[in-house]
Amino acid sequence: MTDAIATRPPKRLLRDRLPVVHQLRQSVGLQRGMLVAGLILTGLFIFTAIFAPLLAPYGFNQLRDIDGPFGSQQPPSSAHPFGTTVGGYDVLSRTIWGTQTALLVIIAAVVLSIFAGVFLGLVSGYFGGWLDRVLVVICDAIYAFPSLLLAIVMAIVISGGQSSLWGGVLAAAISISVVYIPQYFRVIRAETVRIKAEAYVESAKVLGASNSRIMVRHVLRNATRTLPLIFTLNSSEAILTLAGLGFLGFGIEPTAAAEWGYDLNKALADVSSGIWWTALYPGLAIVLTVLGITLVGESLNDLADPRLRGRRRVAKASGAVAETSVVPGGTLIAGPGGLDGLEDGESFEEHGIEVKS
Repeated sequence: MTDAIATRPPKRLLRDRLPVVHQLRQSVGLQRGMLVAGLILTGLFIFTAIFAPLLAPYGFNQLRDIDGPFGSQQPPSSAHPFGTTVGGYDVLSRTIWGTQTALLVIIAAVVLSIFAGVFLGLVSGYFGGWLDRVLVVICDAIYAFPSLLLAIVMAIVISGGQSSLWGGVLAAAISISVVYIPQYFRVIRAETVRIKAEAYVESAKVLGASNSRIMVRHVLRNATRTLPLIFTLNSSEAILTLAGLGFLGFGIEPTAAAEWGYDLNKALADVSSGIWWTALYPGLAIVLTVLGITLVGESLNDLADPRLRGRRRVAKASGAVAETSVVPGGTLIAGPGGLDGLEDGESFEEHGIEVKS
């Protein structure tokens, strides 16, 4: 009894059970580097979006200060570290305020698409029949449609192409949600079809559990394990879609909110004239934000795989063992010299070989 208590593993602290901290402690090597880099970039993006009113030196639509107008296409200076745009806006301020717009669109679009896609996929995969066939056809038709073109059509239908901050955010979120719902639907439906044939689901049916209880307690919990990866990938795609809408002129009006795609559109003529600062910083913000979110998603997906999750523990247990072979009577473990280092007339102990019976 005493030995059992002594060998019992210590209870994990609360900080070790947190999702990000737990995954970070599991990571190792290049995988940890990717996760840390992604968390830093994503955290910087979220921090900037939350504290944009404090970090931005000017408003997103401010054209002048107490000294007068900012001026058009002014190069970087002490007053404007990133210069000014062709419209006279401060590039640094609009780049910072653009993080807030992107975060609002991500939250609205991904949350809407997750709820709709997960619900439809769960119902379709569990009940099947004619409802499943109809939903599959509809979602496949939407999924086959070009996503950016569908987002443009939805933005025009909802807001006429341009609108205020919340109108533009809602229009972009709904248009992006329509594109992403089929992705969540297909993933959840496939997992639901697989899970509902498992023995524990059949046992729950035999015990008299209702369909709603089985769907929520047994199927949904196991079918949503891949959602973190899809969530992060769709978050980065939402930023690119929003930037594409703004770049093509179907985004948010510049007087309503700052949006990176719109700023890139207005900077096209500047690039050919040697004015590089108006396009560099909004484009760099898009690249770094998408890169950070993607790195986090890919790292979490690798760590969620049980085959990769135990690499750290296996590496520690293996140590410097070179080769392992199973022989009659036990396991033959060779030392650093390997099995090929054995010579006639020499003992196993001289080569660091241990025989376990």
